[in-house]
Amino acid sequence: MTTSFSSSVERTGAQSGDPAVAGNDGVLVLDTAQRCISADAAFAHIFDIDLAALRQRALTQSTLPKPVAAALADAADAALAGNGIRRAQVSFGEDDATRSFTILALPASDSVTLIVSPCAGAPDAQDSATRLAHLRAEASLFMRDHVLSIVSHDLRGPLNAIHSWGYVLERKVDANDPAAQRALAGIRSGVEQQVKLIEQSVDRTRAETKAVALLLAPVAVRPLLERSVALARSSIARARGVAINVESPLAEEQVEADAERLTQMLWLMLAFAAEASARDASVQVSSNIEGGMWRTDVRFVASAQALNDSSAPHVLEAFARRQALEPRENGRIAWGLALCKRVAEAHGGAFEHANIVDGAEAVLSARIAVAGM
Repeated sequence: MTTSFSSSVERTGAQSGDPAVAGNDGVLVLDTAQRCISADAAFAHIFDIDLAALRQRALTQSTLPKPVAAALADAADAALAGNGIRRAQVSFGEDDATRSFTILALPASDSVTLIVSPCAGAPDAQDSATRLAHLRAEASLFMRDHVLSIVSHDLRGPLNAIHSWGYVLERKVDANDPAAQRALAGIRSGVEQQVKLIEQSVDRTRAETKAVALLLAPVAVRPLLERSVALARSSIARARGVAINVESPLAEEQVEADAERLTQMLWLMLAFAAEASARDASVQVSSNIEGGMWRTDVRFVASAQALNDSSAPHVLEAFARRQALEPRENGRIAWGLALCKRVAEAHGGAFEHANIVDGAEAVLSARIAVAGM
């Protein structure tokens, strides 16, 4: 039997590596003396420990595996000493049962928050591909729903007008004119068939995503933002040579939200910005809490050539990328960003963007309500 242990702490920057992670993330908060202030259920589940026995205890007194405790201590010390975010990795266990984790340390004035993410080791590439496929599927599902909603709305207006004018004509046309009566009957029948088609084929199809089901729980916004950025880098930005830079004062703030849905929203905003940017360009992300809302803005210079380059990697379908460059009608958003709008609104917020114009700066903005503020 052999036991391996490796740990490294690095400064986190826009170009640093982002290991693929799998499973649920655990959150541990330590004070400056490395005593546990709080830990969530996911953290306890990962290491099969009792939360009550962990709280208010120093890492050295906990029942955590020693390699993990040492890696957490090193990351916490480095983050507090450097007053900046630090990332670490740790692996331990027997040859055939090695467990690996990434650690993200977020310092505050009198504490440090540690996000522990299980890694899958060798299958990371497969896990990342599965994760990307799921994100793309969710984006496509909500885009389909959004387009169907537009079709349903935009068809009903003309059909209502035709229906109304049909009644006007009915009062004007000679009731004894068989040809005119057949024409009116054909108009009424056509309208009824179209309305039935909308109700049965359009409205029923979009019913499954008409209401966004949310699994609400306290969510630390900074780790969520970091994970979303890591997903965007690994899934599209790095392959396209686009840097994603984050500027945010967020540290330990939380919102009551569905973490998975918010991850999908932020990932899609970042992924869209990355594939709409020219190679070697930068996407700027700002995120803060103000006026009871968590606001995240994604800024980039739009490139029509980048969006339409079929030889470059993309996460959105070609028709959605082309449509994004069309002028917004009645303030509507780009089809491919429908998920962002639905998720933001489901959390009591909003999502918006102006026209996406070739060569001009574009801003995707999402606001999420912060409970209790």
